[in-house]
Amino acid sequence: MQNDTRLRKHADYQRVYQRSRKNFSRCMTYFFADRTSTPPNGPRVGLTAGRVLGKAVERNRIKRRMREAVRLNLPLLTRDVDVVLHPRRTVLTAEFAGLRSEVSRIFAVVENAGEKRDEHS
Repeated sequence: MQNDTRLRKHADYQRVYQRSRKNFSRCMTYFFADRTSTPPNGPRVGLTAGRVLGKAVERNRIKRRMREAVRLNLPLLTRDVDVVLHPRRTVLTAEFAGLRSEVSRIFAVVENAGEKRDEHS
């Protein structure tokens, strides 16, 4: 993931949580919200890896795998949207191809939700 495509501030994470509802996939939970306040410059993605996922070594491995899956799928997101991904512990042992396709499906859901919203406007 490039630096300008990452969510960094706590306030940005909180805004996404407040404006969206929890969505579920096989290996993670995710939230997403359209971004209107900051200058539009494409999608941003944030990852969380709390202590419940394991010790620091395991959490760091989860984050590395997630960042790579996001980096490979980021071109699928074309809107100004913020996405927060909460991986589950199964990300540690999941095949990377499966993880990558799951992130791809999540980004497709996010992209389609924006298209539906645009149709109703």
